[in-house]
Formats: sequence, structure tokens, C-alpha cells
Amino acid sequence: MNTQFKKGVLELCVLSLLKQGDKYGYELADFVGKEIDISEGSVYPLLKRLRAEGYFEVYLKESTSGPARKYYRLTQKGADMQAHLEREWREFTESVSTILGGDAQ
Repeated sequence: MNTQFKKGVLELCVLSLLKQGDKYGYELADFVGKEIDISEGSVYPLLKRLRAEGYFEVYLKESTSGPARKYYRLTQKGADMQAHLEREWREFTESVSTILGGDAQ
């Protein structure tokens, strides 16, 4: 898949995963990586930017298998942005599907 496609939807994917519940960085990278071929390293700069924009908050949680993990929790601002991006994505993919299906005039 085209790298630009992946980068374009990564923000929506991360916010959508956090909408489902709090997750730590590696967990987010792993979830996305199982569905979309991305490098783990591409998720962390995005997490830093989204945090700076106020889309989620971060907290530490003790782990039984090592040091404490940094968890991400969606804020209301992040939930609003996720809903906005999802609407845009659905409208966009419907339009592209129409064109691909030959229904365009």
C-alpha cells in the first residue's frame, strides 16, 4: 500500500483505537501494525504530536512484566476529532468507491 495512504489514516486509526479504551504506545503500534504495514517508529512521533494538540492525556501504570508503561487516554477534544476524521473518511471512501465502481458521471 502507498506510504502516503498509510500516513494519512494513521491519526484516525490511533484515535479510533483510543476511543475503544486506554492503550500504551507499543500496544497501539502493534494493533495498527497488524492491519497496516507500518514501522513501529512511525507511531511514536504521531503520539507526541497528538498529545501536544490535547487529543489525549498520558499516565503511568505499573506493569507486572517490567517498568511502568505510559498509557494514553482520549480526551473529549480527541473524541471530537476522531468523530470528525471518521466522518471525513467515510465520505471520502464512499466517493472513491463510486468512482471505482464506474457510477461517476
